Amino acid sequence: MDNKKEIERAELHRAIWQIANDLRGRVDGWDFKHYVLGTLFYRYISEKLTDYLNEEAREAYEAGDESAKNFDYAALSDDKAMVEKDGIVDEQGDFILPSELFVNVWQNAPTNENLNETLEQVFRHIENSAMGTASEDDLTGLFEEFDVNSSKLGATVQKRNERLTKLLDGIGNMQLGHYQDNTIDAFGDAYEYLMRMYASNAGKSGGEFFTPQEVSELLTCLTVIGKTQVNKVYDPACGSGSLLLKFAKILGKENVRNGFYGQDDNLTFYNLCRINMFLHDINFDAFDIAYGDTLLAPKHWDDEPFEAIVSNPPYSQPWPGKGNPLLINDPRYAPAGVLAPTRKSDFAFILHSLAWLAASGTAAIVCFPGIMYRSGAEKKIRQYLVDSNYVDAVIQLPENLFFGTTIATCIMVLKKSKADTQTVFIDASKECVKVTNSNKLTPENIENILKLYTDRVDVAHTVHVVTGADIAAEDYNLSVSTYVEPEDTREIIDITQLNAELREIVAREAVLRTEIDRIVAEIEGEEGIAL
Repeated sequence: MDNKKEIERAELHRAIWQIANDLRGRVDGWDFKHYVLGTLFYRYISEKLTDYLNEEAREAYEAGDESAKNFDYAALSDDKAMVEKDGIVDEQGDFILPSELFVNVWQNAPTNENLNETLEQVFRHIENSAMGTASEDDLTGLFEEFDVNSSKLGATVQKRNERLTKLLDGIGNMQLGHYQDNTIDAFGDAYEYLMRMYASNAGKSGGEFFTPQEVSELLTCLTVIGKTQVNKVYDPACGSGSLLLKFAKILGKENVRNGFYGQDDNLTFYNLCRINMFLHDINFDAFDIAYGDTLLAPKHWDDEPFEAIVSNPPYSQPWPGKGNPLLINDPRYAPAGVLAPTRKSDFAFILHSLAWLAASGTAAIVCFPGIMYRSGAEKKIRQYLVDSNYVDAVIQLPENLFFGTTIATCIMVLKKSKADTQTVFIDASKECVKVTNSNKLTPENIENILKLYTDRVDVAHTVHVVTGADIAAEDYNLSVSTYVEPEDTREIIDITQLNAELREIVAREAVLRTEIDRIVAEIEGEEGIAL
């Protein structure tokens, strides 16, 4: 296992737990997450801007500009900083005054009687700095859920400020280093940990399951096999953006030529994703994250098709389906001739992804296992996918990989331009290691799965390659267990030996019965004599 990753995750969780202890009993868990995540973003966006400007000054000094010696943006006066505001916004997408940087607000917090007003002003200034610029849509509303005047923080301004100070202390003292160097998705991981801490509120999550980084890596690798760059990547249910960001780490952000695209109808996730883009140094002109219902109101009609699509859409989420007669004519759903069931929109996400997939592209989608074998409309959609030769692979994952569910999910890999009519079924349910109460994919597990996928040859009890006709013969069932015979781990019984042992037992029983009859007869004879 990656020790650095686990250390970073442990530090993040320790810090969040400490903050929770400081605020527990006052701030509801589901509201608490907004304060933690918002403050994390505030810290990192401040550090990102400071590092950028300090690096520019260092380069200028090395080029001979003596005035740049010992430059530190955090120590600069606001007046001097304002001179360069427009240029900074053009390059970075936002602007923060030196006095409003996290480190300075944090330092002054214990003596700032108007801390709540200061923070509110800072957040407003950050968002307003992008007004009228290309980054406006990317910054608007990022701090909307961070209410510094909420009575949940305290009944008085003094109490609120005391808790806001503790919040700044908790985030400021986190030892996570530079965000760009982190091996974890800090915001996605923090969100998952917060859900675990406040499990009683899990219903408020809307059924979303955070995608572990290891699964994100597997999905990304499946879509870029044989490629060193792609035109655009897309996630129709993007969450915190961890799936999109894997492309930046695996390919390099410069090799995603035309940007990162995603959409989510959860406001918290929408904000988290935009935050993550900024903090992973994805410039505002290189991503387009939209807010809204992907199935009913997709925002990227003008941007499709996409060469790589990855997604972990919400499992069995209701949607209008046939209740909206217009949807059957939607070009994304019409080719299948039927809509996904109203209580289970899984296949609606799959058809949406397929419709927006480039001819040369690949889509890798995490699926709830039930959609692979259920009848009705879902069977008809499977038939459409198979008969059209779009299903390239189905990969069974281990159980207990995802927070919030122990179910063994699977991955469906879709291609529009397959070189043959084959579909590979892979049972990867044993490719994991046990970590505390869950399972995780190791780099070796990921490598093994990718090799099985690319080799495309039968392996007993693990891989079976079939044709569309074979799937049709199985009534269009796409469950891996239908095609990959599980290994029989039962003890092999030697029938001849077993029969011999049984005969021996029967013979011993006969002898024993005879002996018992003799003893009984002797006892009865003795009783008769005594009488």
